[in-house]
Amino acid sequence: MTGSSARRRPASIMPALFAFLLLVLPAGAAHAGEQYTDRQGRALNGYDAVSYFSETGPVRGLETITTEYNGASWWFASEANRAAFIAEPARYAPAYDGHCAYALAHGRKVRSDPQAWQIVDGRLYLNFSTAIHQRWQADIPGYLQQSEANWPTVEPEAAARPSRWF
Repeated sequence: MTGSSARRRPASIMPALFAFLLLVLPAGAAHAGEQYTDRQGRALNGYDAVSYFSETGPVRGLETITTEYNGASWWFASEANRAAFIAEPARYAPAYDGHCAYALAHGRKVRSDPQAWQIVDGRLYLNFSTAIHQRWQADIPGYLQQSEANWPTVEPEAAARPSRWF
């Protein structure tokens, strides 16, 4: 490297640096995008994320039982659900930072309705509306394949904004 003051790092440092980056970067990038929230900054419009995985389905959370995660306020119906979420937020938080899974198959971040939902392979997916949810159900594997392919490009974009409907 003539004419340069740059120094080469010893070869023994490179594997350690590479291993460190593999550990750190995925953890930081897991939620690089903005969480979709309502106008009050609540994820799932105040519904309890853990309740989607129960037999009864989604229930509204309480203003007194909350936590912060991925830039949003998460409400829960019970302290037990709050504790479960805190222990494993990635298990309970909706896919695609709460944006519509059908819209993501078409390359866009769009708001979602917390009552248009489905658990697929242990993951919570939301859709824009119950009508869009019915379209999504016609080919869930195909739409998820498209959504997964689009997500790396769409994720860094700003979150969808809530509309007047909810």
